[in-house]
Amino acid sequence: MTSEQQSVFCNQIHSTTSFRKSNIDETLIQRRNANYKPNIWKYDILQSLKSQYSECKYKKEAQKLKEEFLWVVAEIENPLAKLELIDSINKMALSHLFDKEIMVFLQNMEKLKDSDNEMDLYSTALYFRIFRQYGYNVTQDVFLSYMDEMGEKINVDTNMDPKTMMQLFEASHLALKDENMLDEARIFCTNNLKNIIPMEMPLHWKVEWYNTREHISKQANEKEEGVSKLKLLQLAKLNFNMVQAEHQKDLVHILRWWRNLGLIENVSFSRDRIVESFLWSVGVAFEPQHSNFRNWLTKAITFIIVIDDVYDIYGTLQNLQLFTDAVVRWDPKVVEQLPSCMQICFWKLYDTTNDVALEIQQQKGCKFPVLTYLQKVWAEFCKALLVEAKWDSKGYTPTFSEYLENGWKSSGGTVLSLHVLLGLAQDFSQVDYFLENERDLIYYSSLIIRLGNDLGTSTAELERGDVSSSILCYMRKENVKEDVARKHIEEMVIETWKKMNRHCFENSSPLIKYIMNIARVTHFIYQNGDGFGVQDRETRQQILSSLVQSLPLN
Repeated sequence: MTSEQQSVFCNQIHSTTSFRKSNIDETLIQRRNANYKPNIWKYDILQSLKSQYSECKYKKEAQKLKEEFLWVVAEIENPLAKLELIDSINKMALSHLFDKEIMVFLQNMEKLKDSDNEMDLYSTALYFRIFRQYGYNVTQDVFLSYMDEMGEKINVDTNMDPKTMMQLFEASHLALKDENMLDEARIFCTNNLKNIIPMEMPLHWKVEWYNTREHISKQANEKEEGVSKLKLLQLAKLNFNMVQAEHQKDLVHILRWWRNLGLIENVSFSRDRIVESFLWSVGVAFEPQHSNFRNWLTKAITFIIVIDDVYDIYGTLQNLQLFTDAVVRWDPKVVEQLPSCMQICFWKLYDTTNDVALEIQQQKGCKFPVLTYLQKVWAEFCKALLVEAKWDSKGYTPTFSEYLENGWKSSGGTVLSLHVLLGLAQDFSQVDYFLENERDLIYYSSLIIRLGNDLGTSTAELERGDVSSSILCYMRKENVKEDVARKHIEEMVIETWKKMNRHCFENSSPLIKYIMNIARVTHFIYQNGDGFGVQDRETRQQILSSLVQSLPLN
């Protein structure tokens, strides 16, 4: 047994022993009440989920459909038709099955951009979006032939057909900083499309897996002719059910862990959101081969929620200082004077983090200070929460810049990002390279979590006395009303996405997509309020459609 294994073993022994009783009379301390709704899920039912699509015969059928689809596609010569097929492959979450084929498609189509093949605005917008999505350095100059007489913006008007306008809207969200032509197109398309169709988030901001079922259903209802699209639709339905079957196995496993952990019973003030946490991990990496990663990330998200509630609702400032010190020093002795529920919370975090670190090391098969990295990022998270607790205890509203500087750290984004890097990197050299060269992307993704969270939860938080949010801080800084502040925060989100987009084609690391997926899940969770605090709205429906209900194949 290694020293680290011995440490974990000893920790687990300690965590099952009785906890020291604090000398403080807890009944004399006034605690907040966030009035969170109780958990809505019946774990026994979810743990009974079992899908027939785990059987080998379906894997053989999927492989057969894939081969038949590729055979048909090989006969297609029209570049636009191929682009639309790639778009459909992505929308129906099949890209992981066609990675090599898509890259060949794009390499061949790239040669066509300098040929005499003329493309209309719809085709150009689709070309621009797909190529940028796959990391090609396509500039906004592809739209120059569509500029107005003044040469200032794309020549669009209200008579443009909705299909072209929607494609231009989608393309504009892959813009970079200072690409004013695309900014003008985004604003125009947004203002005009909302008069025609219900407006949603752009595809680039959406979670691929969460929207797969909807895209499959839409494709089926369109009943387009063509053998290639029919084969792709058949494959998409079958693949959805097969991937969902893997997710159900993962969910059963994580629920067993959660129920055996014995944490939520001791922190009754906190949210029991293990199912929603698992949904988040699926949104970050849905591919079947990432089962272990989803397990690790779900555990991290669950602790982020509970610890956030400890700092927001339960702990006194003195309690929170001790808890923070314990995490920073990674020393269980520090928590001995805390209330038993906070002692238990620390021990469960301590044991679980040690276990996850050991599992990651064993899977990667090489030495790397995984535990050191994880301990440090949990410490930074708790220190940021402590800053907010100190502000609250003093009745201090931070400046807008102060709030943002601390807020991206307290969002939990760095904890999630590190789990992505450690859990999905092929080797640890990728982790070091990413932390040295792509650290800004972690900041941008974490900032979107903070801003998205504030946009979705600020009203409820103000009602229960949590005063600091980016919206309130901006309102006081600029002396403006809430709607003006919200508009500014929404613009900040757009500008942050432009900075994230830059990383897509300045670096070929496959990890970039998964870090950006953290931001995408944030948009879903907080698009209509607090998707964690309130389970029985969009989040509930997403869990049912993504994790529980299979697709009929016929």
